[in-house]
Amino acid sequence: MTRGRRQALLLLVAAALAGCASPPRRPAKPDQGYWSGRLGLQVHDDPPQSISAAFELRGSPEQGELSLFTPLGGTAAILSWAAGTALLREQGKEPRRFPSIDALIAEVLGAPVPLAALFDWLAGRATMVPGWTADLSRQGRLHARRTEPLPAADLRIVLETP
Repeated sequence: MTRGRRQALLLLVAAALAGCASPPRRPAKPDQGYWSGRLGLQVHDDPPQSISAAFELRGSPEQGELSLFTPLGGTAAILSWAAGTALLREQGKEPRRFPSIDALIAEVLGAPVPLAALFDWLAGRATMVPGWTADLSRQGRLHARRTEPLPAADLRIVLETP
């Protein structure tokens, strides 16, 4: 292969990789209803289930959007909600509607997660939820555990910092 062809091939590969890259995510800004980072959820069921993804969360418990990203930075799913409706958009699939964000979260994550409390926990407020305990002791980190109803679940979030 000639030097010119090799350079052209390298340029083509670099351009292709740049096209696959995702823009850098913004740091957490809880005062503006925006958080980003990594989340992991383990559901201790039979068989056990787990999900791990980068995320961006915008809005409030009443209206908002949760974007989940693949390890390579592509968008895996976008969950959006408003009063009385929730929508799931997944890469390469038709959008699906749900009657509530709680039903949508349970479908996508494999376990219910208390959304209103999650917004509070991310903002550093220790909201109590029956069956859940949340550890907010580490800045920029959340560990919430559901012990009842079964199956038990562990939610871990690490926020990107500004």
